[in-house]
Amino acid sequence: MAYVISDECIACGSCIDECPVDAISEGDIFVIDADVCTDCGTCADVCPTDAINPA
Repeated sequence: MAYVISDECIACGSCIDECPVDAISEGDIFVIDADVCTDCGTCADVCPTDAINPA
């Protein structure tokens, strides 16, 4: 089960460097590629708005 990023994302970029498999893409709201995500949760741990949660 991959993590997903909600509309609460402020595109701060703190999650990008934390992802060990480069599953996160930049944009107005960042997006996690479910096929690449390993469900490690490191991105959710650093998100300042709690916008990243398990799907």
